[in-house]
Amino acid sequence: MDALRVPTGPVDLTAIETDAAPGFDGGKSEGKAALAEMGDELADLQERLFAEGRSGGRRSVLLVLQGMDTSGKGGVLRHTVGLVDPQGVRITSFKAPSEEERSHDFLWRIERALPGPGYLGVFDRSHYEDVLIARVRHLAPDDEIERRYEAINDFEQRLVESGTTVVKCMLHVSADEQRERLLARLDDPTKYWKYNPGDVDERGYWGAYREAYELAIERTNTELAPWHVVPSDKKWYRNLAVGLLLRDALRDLDPQWPAPDFDPEVERRRLLDAEPPA
Repeated sequence: MDALRVPTGPVDLTAIETDAAPGFDGGKSEGKAALAEMGDELADLQERLFAEGRSGGRRSVLLVLQGMDTSGKGGVLRHTVGLVDPQGVRITSFKAPSEEERSHDFLWRIERALPGPGYLGVFDRSHYEDVLIARVRHLAPDDEIERRYEAINDFEQRLVESGTTVVKCMLHVSADEQRERLLARLDDPTKYWKYNPGDVDERGYWGAYREAYELAIERTNTELAPWHVVPSDKKWYRNLAVGLLLRDALRDLDPQWPAPDFDPEVERRRLLDAEPPA
C-alpha cells in the first residue's frame, strides 16, 4: 500500500483526506469482501511466522496503531487482527503510565511489551503518546520531547535490525466524524461504557494534536520504520488498509514452514505399530 506511505519531509495532515480510499476502487461492500477474502492468506502467513518462531526463528512483526479517540484502533483489532490465530498475537493497550513506569525512561514499558520471536505484536497506542499527549499537555519539557524523537528512531532501528518488522499506522479521522461517533455512543446504552467525558475536553486540543502528530511523523518517518496515514472516516476502508499493510509485511518476510527435527515416516510407522495402553 504505497499510497498510504508518508513521504519524507514536512507533514500536512490537512492535505490528506480522511474519507478517501487510496489504492482501492470499490465501495463498502467490495471492501468488506476484500478483507474477508484476505483472511485465509493473512492467517496462513501469520501461522507460518509463529511456527518459525517456535522452531528457533527470531523474526516478528509489530503493528503500531495511533490515532485520535474513535479513530478505530479497537475496530482494527476486531476486524483485521481478529482474522489471524490469536495464540500468535500479543496485544498491548497503553494507558497513562503507572507510578512505577514513570520512574523509568519512557521506553521501559514499551520494551517489556515487545513481541517475542514469531509473534504479531499490536500496540493500541504506543511510545508515540510520549511525544503526542506529552507535547500537547506539557507533560515533559521541550528538550525532553526533542530527545524522545531521536530515542524513538534509535529504538526502532534496533528493533528492525534484531528481526522485527515495524508497521506504523496513524488512523486519520476527521473532527466531524469523531463527533458523530461520540454522539452514536450516547445514543446507544450498550455503548455508554465506551464513552469518556474527557474525550470532549480533548477535542478542544484538536489543532494542537494535529500539529503534534505532524511533527512526530516527520521526525520519526524513517526508511526502516516508515509511517502510513490511513484515512479512517470509512471504517471498512480503515480495516482493509491495515490488513493490506500487514499482509504486505508478512509477504515480504515470506515465512516458511520449519523442517521437522524427526523422520515423519519413522514416526508414522511408530504410531501405526504402537498399541494403546489397556
